Amino acid sequence: MKKVFYLNTCDTCRKILAQFDLTDWELREIKKQPITKEELAEMLKMTQSYDALFSRKSTQIKLRGLDVKSLTEKDFKDLLLDHYTFLKRPVFLTDKEIFVGNDKKNIEALRAFFGINE
Repeated sequence: MKKVFYLNTCDTCRKILAQFDLTDWELREIKKQPITKEELAEMLKMTQSYDALFSRKSTQIKLRGLDVKSLTEKDFKDLLLDHYTFLKRPVFLTDKEIFVGNDKKNIEALRAFFGINE
């Protein structure tokens, strides 16, 4: 399995995806094709936490008046399945590894995974 979950309208996602050869990867635009319960379960196996997959930058947090500090793992799971913007992105998922988000450490790990040296 090699999947990338991303948002087409996200410049950061597009910039990150452009760095890699993704010809044999399944590209999933999460607005058009939201993540499934099964895919979220796969991600959970690797991250051990829904919180690790949750984007604290989602515009839905403010719109819904959510207090992120008070959310439980079940809340994170329900929100991730409810609206695509709650997923930290992009998410690169393989049988053995997961790369979540766009922070510098994650991008460096992705570059190493793809065999790209600075």
